[in-house]
Amino acid sequence: MDIQNRLPASLLMNYRCALLFLALVLAGCSASTDAEPTADLPVLKGCFVTDTRTINVSLELVATPQERRKGLMGRESLGASSGMLFEYQQSQSPDHGFWMYQTLIPLDIAYLDEKGSIGSIRQMVPCTSRDGSRCPSYPSGVAFISAVEMNAGFFEANGIGLGDTLKLEKQDCKPR
Repeated sequence: MDIQNRLPASLLMNYRCALLFLALVLAGCSASTDAEPTADLPVLKGCFVTDTRTINVSLELVATPQERRKGLMGRESLGASSGMLFEYQQSQSPDHGFWMYQTLIPLDIAYLDEKGSIGSIRQMVPCTSRDGSRCPSYPSGVAFISAVEMNAGFFEANGIGLGDTLKLEKQDCKPR
């Protein structure tokens, strides 16, 4: 049956618009916002400890070179107190840094020593270049063994600075 030739053009247009709208709504409902952690990465509970307060965080742990290369690439959002913890087996040099190739959200990164103490914090902006070689690097400026990426402004908004520490899992994260 040729329904297209039997319906008025305005009704057919409304029908097509309704189908398009329904398809877009369903696609939006099934799309991930990536605010939630990646399913295959372990999530650690922890806290940043300052002189005056404790700020609880939830951190996705990346420890392999492949996981570190991907990092937060492609994410459209990150939970307010969520981030990513990059762990290394050996101390990294002060000129080692991170880049924002294919990273869509602005981030802050804290570089930490073996005791979890913050040695430097850098603000990183997304790189819009399709050529990774045109994306800037954000070197730590200090030797570090781990790094934590959080939403841009997280550290400043929570009064977290140099010398403050990250504690993980069963370490003391009681409110101050």
